[in-house]
Amino acid sequence: MTLHATTADDPRALAELRARTGGPQDDGPRLLEHVLGWTLVVVLAMLVTQVGLL
Repeated sequence: MTLHATTADDPRALAELRARTGGPQDDGPRLLEHVLGWTLVVVLAMLVTQVGLL
């Protein structure tokens, strides 16, 4: 049974597909997100130490 046949036969599955709100995808670029996140952490830590808050 294919995905197309399943969604065409089951109205609940069709409603679930239609109900997507455009939130975060499960199969996104995880490596890029991790690199950007850690870069933000490092830049924030550098800013805190340069300003003398720590």
